Amino acid sequence: MYVPPHFDEPDRAVLHDLIEKTALGVLVTHGASGLDANHIPFDLDRTQGKHGTLRCHVARSNPVWTDVTTGDEVLVVFRLADAYVSPTWYPSKHEAHKQVPTWNYLVAHAHGRVTVQDDEGFVRRNVARLTRSHEADQPVPWKMGDAPKDFTAALVKAIVGLEIEITRLVGKAKLSQNKTAQDLRSAGETLVAQGDRQIGQAMLDAAARKPTDPRP
Repeated sequence: MYVPPHFDEPDRAVLHDLIEKTALGVLVTHGASGLDANHIPFDLDRTQGKHGTLRCHVARSNPVWTDVTTGDEVLVVFRLADAYVSPTWYPSKHEAHKQVPTWNYLVAHAHGRVTVQDDEGFVRRNVARLTRSHEADQPVPWKMGDAPKDFTAALVKAIVGLEIEITRLVGKAKLSQNKTAQDLRSAGETLVAQGDRQIGQAMLDAAARKPTDPRP
């Protein structure tokens, strides 16, 4: 991923937060059948490995787990938010007319090595952790024990686990930081007003951190 210095997000804690808020990642593999991409919910263990470890499960009928070999390099892409930015939202456009449209976004790329975990215990733990995480804000959270044991046992046998030790974590926060603070604030406020709060607020936060003069 191309990351100009002013769009770089190097803080690992910030990127871990982004991964956990996004949860659904795009697993990109290059196995025996060539390039493939699968959209999968991931659980992040921040404590295992230098950059953390990702865990997930896939359907046994999904060829991805047989197409890769333990130790293969993979990439998981997490996109938290994105939004179109019109040049008309920049005050400077109306003064000099030297602005163009762009698209802003918050993403993290987790590079790592995959381990195939065709293990019932791993799969059960992964399903349980994902369930606890995503059911936490429900009035009555669902848990695995709510379903009949034979039913869950059959489902567990039908899925396979994957574990990815993150070897490199790359973050990009493209928020128009190459514009003036005034332009950033104006565009950010417009996005918030139209409902794109995640990107809009991120742009307002970037404007607050920005020096008076724009970066080259």
